[in-house]
Amino acid sequence: MNGPGSWVVATAGHVDHGKSTLLRALTGTDPDRLAEERRRGLTLDLGFVWTSAPSGRTLAFVDVPGHHRYLATTFAGIATAPAVLLAVAADEGWRQQTDEHLAALDAFGVRTGLVVVTRADLADPAPALAQAAERTAGTGLAHAPALAVSARTGAGLDQLTETLDTLATSQPTPHAIAPVRLWLDRAFTVAGAGTVVTGTLAAGTLAVGQDLELAPAGTSVQVRDLQSHGRRVTSATGPARVAVNLRRVPAERVTRGHALLTPGAWWTTEAVDVRLHPTPAQKPAVDRRRLPAEPLVHCGTAATSARLRPLGPDAARLALRTPLPLHVGDRLLLRDPGSRLLVGATVLDPDPPPLTRRGAAASRARRLAAVDDPADPGPRLAATGLAQRAQLAAQGYAVDREGPRWLLDPEHAARLRAALAEAVSDHAAAHPTDPGLPVAAARHRLPGALPDDLPPEALAALAGPELPLRDGRFYRAADAERLPPRVAAALARLLAELDAAPFRAPTRSRLAELGLDEEALALLVRRGRLERVGPLHLAPGATARAAAQLAVLAAPFTVGGAARAWATSRRVAIPLLEALDAARLTRRHPDGRRTLTGDARPGAAATD
Repeated sequence: MNGPGSWVVATAGHVDHGKSTLLRALTGTDPDRLAEERRRGLTLDLGFVWTSAPSGRTLAFVDVPGHHRYLATTFAGIATAPAVLLAVAADEGWRQQTDEHLAALDAFGVRTGLVVVTRADLADPAPALAQAAERTAGTGLAHAPALAVSARTGAGLDQLTETLDTLATSQPTPHAIAPVRLWLDRAFTVAGAGTVVTGTLAAGTLAVGQDLELAPAGTSVQVRDLQSHGRRVTSATGPARVAVNLRRVPAERVTRGHALLTPGAWWTTEAVDVRLHPTPAQKPAVDRRRLPAEPLVHCGTAATSARLRPLGPDAARLALRTPLPLHVGDRLLLRDPGSRLLVGATVLDPDPPPLTRRGAAASRARRLAAVDDPADPGPRLAATGLAQRAQLAAQGYAVDREGPRWLLDPEHAARLRAALAEAVSDHAAAHPTDPGLPVAAARHRLPGALPDDLPPEALAALAGPELPLRDGRFYRAADAERLPPRVAAALARLLAELDAAPFRAPTRSRLAELGLDEEALALLVRRGRLERVGPLHLAPGATARAAAQLAVLAAPFTVGGAARAWATSRRVAIPLLEALDAARLTRRHPDGRRTLTGDARPGAAATD
């Protein structure tokens, strides 16, 4: 398991401002792993090195290219690290690429780091430090520590290590049980091991044997082996650099920009509503006229093209060409390759509604403008009325994963409850002999579309004790506990007749004379006050009693014999025997005669 003092820092800064040289001096390892990088003296890809601070904390570094040509790679490195080391050369000062990197850091929401003026042996570092203080004002690095170092002479390196260690100590520790989203920056094959991927684990825990989801494909994979900062471990908790040996997936199906996810804990989406943020060069506002119609969207190590639809002054909808696994509150970077424009964005809704009506975009913008905390599920529920708990959790909203499947907005719930009460009262007035409103009819009467898979229990929880759900129907509380008086009186007369002749089922005309119509009979059957046998209505338990009375007959017996044993007619005997056949209490022979099965013989239950 990686130690509690692990921390990850990405570099940033203009090309040839000494980032890689500084890391070599700090760690004793060259972050430029490619032969071409060493030959040209130019970082082309991400590099990874680490060292130990005096406290014993592991300090891991992600070295990024400084050249504009490799911006996508630079963004992949700085977007996933919890902190940044922004390098400015003392002999060159602040440059255009430094501005771009700072803009990207601001867009990604990086708020932890330090400014390091390098090559302090070549020029007075004071002007560069003053420049850095001026340029970072108003950004996430406005109050970051700043110091000068020389990788050649070693001046300031010990102070830099101590500052990094102190900065790491001051940061809150990410939650060990947070859902994992490991953005991958490398994927390769190791002989004898198979597919290996690397990335910066920002939060959560990875463990050998753990099942994960590979996004965006949704493929199930398993952790076969795990390394963190050069050591083989059984588990690793963020923040940490990790190398993960995967089962179930070949290396050619994995690339930078993919992610390993805790299954079910992230929302993979192709459309997202965002709030736009000006970068330092654009403040105080984003110029909507300059927004690209098809920006590149950077998130973690992923980059995808998108179509941008402005919704309001600082809101937009992005249609992503490649799906991304997102949570509300995630930070994105929008880039226009043609103009070098960089715009930050915060995810407000990873599952936005379609915009089909006239004025829908403006209405949507007003709703998004009202969102203060993206993780608060209240505005989302206010807009949709109800939502599945697991879906909200996967989208990053602050909801407990345990509890009822569906969550309802309180105001929407009150409207539904009032509409349901009115619908139940209307149904009871129109159907006095069967006052319960069926669930299907209740769904139809409620305002707004309810999901087809919304279970009756969810509606029952909505209705509350004033509208109890019983036998698949909603009742007024009084109607659920008693039968309608007219139905109760008719039932008493019918049961008195059946008590005298249990198997002389009343005809339709007799039931009508008693005052029992189809609705009343259905109610009595649902309440268990009558037993329906085919077209017949008998007292409860009639089928079991009928089987018991057949025990006196010699087997096999005929329909007529059964009718005589029951003191009834063939009109009753035939459907009653068919019910016994279906219950496997009797077995019908090809000639129409029947035999009691073992389950129907007296004492059978006692001997089973």
